[in-house]
Amino acid sequence: MALSKAQKSLKKWTSQDWGYVTTGDKKKPKKARGRYLPASVRKSLTPAQKAATNKRKRAASKKGKKRAKYSKAIAKKVRRA
Repeated sequence: MALSKAQKSLKKWTSQDWGYVTTGDKKKPKKARGRYLPASVRKSLTPAQKAATNKRKRAASKKGKKRAKYSKAIAKKVRRA
């Protein structure tokens, strides 16, 4: 049985090289970690965008939230990844 369009998209999404925007975040406690993104998105972000998205994610984590919204520019890049 062939995969549906949604299943193909999910398979592609999960097979990407995922990692933290800041390389040292893997060793930090979960509340101090920054954004977790595919490699193609991480490479396309400017240093200012990386800092802003990490700041937003860390602030949400400190408040006890599991998710932090992406900015519009980063959300567009993530959707296209």
